[in-house]
Order: sequence, then C-alpha cells, then structure tokens
Amino acid sequence: MRHRALRTLSARTQVHLHGRPGVPPARGGTAAGGEVAVSRPRLAVWKFSSCDGCQLTLLDCEDELLQIAERVDIAYFLEATRARSEGPYDVSIVEGSITTADDAERIRRVRAVSGKLVTIGACATAGGIQALRNAADVDDYLSVVYAHPEFISTLSRSTPISDHVDVDFELRGCPIDKGQLLELLSALLAGRRPNIARHSVCLDCKKAGNPCVMVAGDTPCLGPVTQTGCGALCPSFDRGCFGCFGPAETVNLTSMLDQLRERGVDDTGIHRLLNTFNTGSF
Repeated sequence: MRHRALRTLSARTQVHLHGRPGVPPARGGTAAGGEVAVSRPRLAVWKFSSCDGCQLTLLDCEDELLQIAERVDIAYFLEATRARSEGPYDVSIVEGSITTADDAERIRRVRAVSGKLVTIGACATAGGIQALRNAADVDDYLSVVYAHPEFISTLSRSTPISDHVDVDFELRGCPIDKGQLLELLSALLAGRRPNIARHSVCLDCKKAGNPCVMVAGDTPCLGPVTQTGCGALCPSFDRGCFGCFGPAETVNLTSMLDQLRERGVDDTGIHRLLNTFNTGSF
C-alpha cells in the first residue's frame, strides 16, 4: 500500500470538546474584546470516477457525522449539500479513480488546495472495478457499450489517485468500512496517524470462530491474502472472500495460488478471482 505518514493538521494546542478527540484550532481574526477567534479545520469531499458508495458510507455514519460536523467546517461535499466554499482545505477526502483527462487535471487542482489528501475506496486506491479495462484496448469496449463512441472522451487506463498526486493516507475497501472511516476522521482531528489494522481477513475468521471455507468446503477464498476491513463478512456466511479490501501487508500469493489449484481452480478461475474490485493489486 502506498501511503505517507500523516503530519498533524496544526502544531498549536488542541481544544477538547465533550470528551471527543482534540481538534487542532486554526487562528482566525480578532473578535470583540480583543479575543482571538478560533476557526474549525475545513473538510472537503470529492468524487471522481466511482459509484458514490464510499461517500454514502460517510453519510451513513449519521450521529457520528453530526458530532464530526461540530468540530470541522464541511466546506465542500456535493453528495450531502449544494453549499460549497472555495479552498484551501485542511483535509480533502477523495473517492474515485482517474479515467479522463479532466479527472487528471482536477485532482491536481484538489491537491494544490489541500493540506492533507486522503483517498477512500478501491476506486481511489487501486483504480476500481473499472480498471478491468486496463488489460484490453479501451476502444474495443467503447464500440460495444456506446451507440456513439465518438462522443466519449476517456483515458486508456483507469488509475488510482496516487498515480497522479501525493496521497497522505489510503483507506481501502469496496465500500470502505464505517469503523475505519470514523477512526480516520478522529485521527485527523487529533493530529495523529490513523490506527488501521493491516492483518488478513483470515485472522478475522479465526477471531470469530468461523470454520475455514477452503478447508471445510474447498470454497475458493482470498481471505488469507486480503486486508481486514469487513469483519470476514462473506466467510461468515459460508462464502469465499472476494478481496474487497485489496492485498494485506504481508501475503504469500504463490502459496495461495497453489492452494486454489489443489482445489481445482484453473488459471482462468484464478484470474477472475483476483481481478474484481482491486484488479491488478494482487
């Protein structure tokens, strides 16, 4: 996974509100009586080529989002409100991959006005399911899908945000996990590095006491090589892991492929298994 260590949003003393994580204050103008006004960190949420599922996860936080909104200024979030404010922004959260020349130019503008830039979801961190086109000629798809492909302007590849600009942190998943998202936002407000687990889904099954679907039923499963985030959702219902959160930090893919072949999965089946939400990442 490509990421840089997060720097604090501010070096100033933090303000603690209602037992919540510290909010690094930004100095504003002078208020009446000579007191220095304190402004909240400014947050922007951006969409590129994606299905909006990760932004919906943020909206699904509901009560937690209201608490976060008390501590930040949500300056740009078109999924939630028509209101918008110009940058700069303390934090930009970006969903979606880069698939057009306009996308590539726009993400550079977003990076230029963002103190921290965080990518969320498989599209933004790996190119998304739309990156399946990367293995073929995009013109072949255009002629099949669109009645008038001459009106479609697109790049030949779907690429993650980190291929175009510096990214401060990546949050994986299709969609992202609500708990991990809240941890990320809390960490940003507290000026610390997010504590996001890196172990495999396989360990989640052990914690939950799930029988191994590969051992018990010869079901193809990417749990041993996929990063945690879903709580072993699919294996908990006797289905194999589809790799929604991308490769774990340390994986033995060679051994994984051997296990799949022993269970009768041919090369075509392996290719299909590895190339879904995080195609090209494993």
